[in-house]
Amino acid sequence: MRPDAYTDEMNEPVHTGQATASKRASRGEGARGQDLPRTNDPARTTAEILQVATREFAAKGLAGARIDEIAAATRTSKRMIYYYFGSKDGLYLAVLEDAYRRMRSIEADLHLDDLEPMAALERLVGFTYDHHRDNEDFIRLVMSENVQQGHYLAQSPRIHALNLTAISALERLLARGVASGVFRADLQPLEVHSFISALCFFNVSNRHTFGLIFQTGLKQDKASILSRGQVIDALVRFVAR
Repeated sequence: MRPDAYTDEMNEPVHTGQATASKRASRGEGARGQDLPRTNDPARTTAEILQVATREFAAKGLAGARIDEIAAATRTSKRMIYYYFGSKDGLYLAVLEDAYRRMRSIEADLHLDDLEPMAALERLVGFTYDHHRDNEDFIRLVMSENVQQGHYLAQSPRIHALNLTAISALERLLARGVASGVFRADLQPLEVHSFISALCFFNVSNRHTFGLIFQTGLKQDKASILSRGQVIDALVRFVAR
């Protein structure tokens, strides 16, 4: 698909060529020739677009998000966005990939291999709890893609590789814990990862409905169904020998 093949919210093709879009993008012009902030830093431009698009897609979902609003917030143009991402769907997929990439990148810096197994597990669970609590956009994006039945992530050639690091890190951690006698020997990395994700994700995704249905009186602005300590303790009990 040509990088400028779409210009409206319904991904309708237009009849202008790629050369025109590229020329305008390089001059810093919008779809109608208006001046835009000039930039010689495509990486910064795409990063800014992804940041704003993350908020837009998280708040309104794929159908409700508007490329016009993303363009206005980044002081660029729809055509420039399509030049970089190809289409609204392409931008949405890039946002999903970027959300997972950022999480796994931080996760890789936890240095779990340098800690004793139980301490490493506690750090990993604590990180996941904090990340989900403080990044509600990530939770909303994942929920939105589940509504789409994973349709867009299924088109990503990178999403599997991006998330393999989470399982491989857990595999090493569990092996060390078993070898030192502190973890059960029947644990599988994917099930432990699922347990961590389930508790930390639910804590954010369901806080509004849970609080209303059961009248818990919990604050709605932050995850608080389960405390950080409770989630860590639950995982420690789950893996302990």
